[in-house]
Order: sequence, then C-alpha cells, then structure tokens
Amino acid sequence: MITRTMLFTLLLAGASVAAAQTLYKSTMPDGKVSYGEKPVPGAKKVETIEAPPAKTGVTLVRPEEKRNERALPAAAQQSELPQARQNLQKAQAALEAGKEPLPGERTGTAGGSSRLTDAYFERQKGLAAAAEAARKRVEQLETAR
Repeated sequence: MITRTMLFTLLLAGASVAAAQTLYKSTMPDGKVSYGEKPVPGAKKVETIEAPPAKTGVTLVRPEEKRNERALPAAAQQSELPQARQNLQKAQAALEAGKEPLPGERTGTAGGSSRLTDAYFERQKGLAAAAEAARKRVEQLETAR
C-alpha cells in the first residue's frame, strides 16, 4: 500500500528529474556563452537545450537493443553451440585474412608512397565487429548451459 509520504517522495523525485533535463544556453553581449539550469540575466540570446541522457543509473533497454535475449531451450542451445563456435572461427579467419588491402584500398600520395583508404578501415571495422559478435554469441551460449 502506498502511503502519502511514499507518493510525495515519488512525485518529488520525478519533478527533480524533469527539471534537470532542461538546460539554458545564454549568450552574453560580449559573446561569452554560459550554460545553466536558469537563463543568465542580461543575456542577449537564450536557447533551451535538452540535457543528454544520464551516464549512470538505470537505463531502459530498447527492443532493438534487446538482441534475442529470450532463453532458448537447453537442447537448442546445445545444438547451436558447435555452429556458433564454427562461425567464430570463420569470422576470426576472415579478420586475419582481411588485413591485406584489397585492390582500390590503397591510394598514392604526392611523395610517391601510398596510404590506405577509408574503405580499408571501414572493412576492417566490419570484420572486427563480426568477429566480436560471434565471440559474444559463443560466450552467451556457454554461460547459458
């Protein structure tokens, strides 16, 4: 049963969170910019800014972030683990094999040498992300045993 004190405390906590989410950017006549919870008196321009989300505390998990965290039946987990390990090996092999630049991933410089292009580094990031995802899946299946 919620008492009046508990209800008041919850309302007060909600109000403080809502108040903390509004920031003001005040631009002074001399060009200096000040940020605060209240507009600075005498500012020639005041903008309202929404505060960034908190870095600590409880955060909600959005559905797109929740990557199939439903528990699989034990039999399905056991049959999926060898495949996940094989996928991890393939991803690690692709990462290792992909270190050498592909045609078009190197460009010449004015000094006569060459440098790697952004496409090379994007491909490397993709290969590393695939290997990391495969590693996490194996760990997830192993800890679910």
